[in-house]
Amino acid sequence: MHEEDQGGPWYKQVWAWFIIAILVLSVVLGIGLLIVAMANQDSMVRDNYYKEGRAINMHLGRDQLARQYKLNATFEIDELTGEIRLELDGDLQTPPDELRLEFISPSHAERDRAITLGRVGRDQYAGQLESGIEGRYYLDLSDAQLPGDNGWRLTDEVQVAAGQQYQLIHR
Repeated sequence: MHEEDQGGPWYKQVWAWFIIAILVLSVVLGIGLLIVAMANQDSMVRDNYYKEGRAINMHLGRDQLARQYKLNATFEIDELTGEIRLELDGDLQTPPDELRLEFISPSHAERDRAITLGRVGRDQYAGQLESGIEGRYYLDLSDAQLPGDNGWRLTDEVQVAAGQQYQLIHR
């Protein structure tokens, strides 16, 4: 019988250390990815889904009220100054003194903007953006003084770009 040469103890074998190195590298990379994921968490656009779900009926009532008043709005954003000029059409007996225009980003909560537009004429409103805005947004226009069930709203999804005119129509 021949006695085979094993080449020494296991810790002197190259393949043993190769396999151990793969396992250690996997653990180190996994911990690194976990640290990166914890440091850069995804933002939630709307963080209270239960409250939002309960408010669906309220939103539908606001949309119906806008349809009842036959409300439409047209606005544009001045690309140099950031001024928003809006014209509101409809069967409102008394035009509101202020409107609230919300730009809601579908993917990044830090891009959301809310602008209060003051009345400058019978159906004319103006407001100021603090910085430029571009990209895809959901728009929500409402009377700033009548939140909730008592108010109306106009909504749409738009691709915001400089020098364009936008229209919100009752649905």
